Amino acid sequence: MSTGRAAVVTGIGSYVPPNIVTNEDLSQRLDTSDEWIRSRTGIAERFYITPGTSTGDLAVEAGLRALKSAGDEQVGAVVLATTTPDQPCPATAPQVAARLGLGQVPAFDVAAVCSGFLYGLASAAGLIASGVADSVLLIAADAFTTIINPEDRTTAVIFADGAGAVVLRAGSPDEPGALGPLVLGSDGELSHLIEVPAGGSKQRSAGRPAAPEDHYFRMLGRETYRHAVERMTSASTEAVERAGWRLDDVDRFAAHQANARILEAVSDRLDIPEERRLSNIARVGNTGAASIPLLLAEATADGRLTAGNRVLLTAFGGGLSWGAATVVWPELQTI
Repeated sequence: MSTGRAAVVTGIGSYVPPNIVTNEDLSQRLDTSDEWIRSRTGIAERFYITPGTSTGDLAVEAGLRALKSAGDEQVGAVVLATTTPDQPCPATAPQVAARLGLGQVPAFDVAAVCSGFLYGLASAAGLIASGVADSVLLIAADAFTTIINPEDRTTAVIFADGAGAVVLRAGSPDEPGALGPLVLGSDGELSHLIEVPAGGSKQRSAGRPAAPEDHYFRMLGRETYRHAVERMTSASTEAVERAGWRLDDVDRFAAHQANARILEAVSDRLDIPEERRLSNIARVGNTGAASIPLLLAEATADGRLTAGNRVLLTAFGGGLSWGAATVVWPELQTI
């Protein structure tokens, strides 16, 4: 029997902004079509923020829902995973905590791009294991449309905005909702595959202005695809083994919603049957760090994910960064 102080999922929530953007909408301003987008990404529509809305606004909405799901628990810390903070300085998490009425709890941002939720889980679990907090609100939120070149059809059709959140509390490793072993990794030698070149100290100290396009997110798609499939497959295999499971034991597979081709390739390599794969990419697109918790919240609400399901999570993002984790899904109230 496992011993120790584990992080246990006790609440979940999500939020997407009300502005729906369809493939037909994008085809009005880009050299693309609904058929082209669907065939290459699996996306039919996505949600964009409206002017004046920030990542912090998305985070607050998802955080409120997660706290209500957990019975309005007064958490002891807030972790926000995001690539699009409201400002370069300070971190967005303390402002989110204040807006949620959580007082002067420790709060900080985690930057691991699309792997942010899994890195955030590790951070939250560490806070609980060390006794810094008895419960943590982990939010993953991204307003990716604020860093995407609206004229670049390779990224503009994929990325979108949204937020997801979970509340974790201290508990037993053997109870439903307890996080299993977390597997994380990175490879900074390949950081150029996914980047925003401008805006940081490296560019600012170069002594010359950045090119306008350097302020936008860029991704080398073909190479990113290969590494994403390899890393998510290997991390998932390791997480399952460390949990004492077999891949046949996985009831639900919740991977970062990068694009449909990557999801299919990883699922096929892991031999996860179609009926066990969770996905919402057709409806929401790639929402960055928010992808996994948003998917988990939706699947819990619509019954695709139920108490007792053995769930495998995995993600891949810039850094390069990747991760995987397991959890036996608890009984949760959705708001």
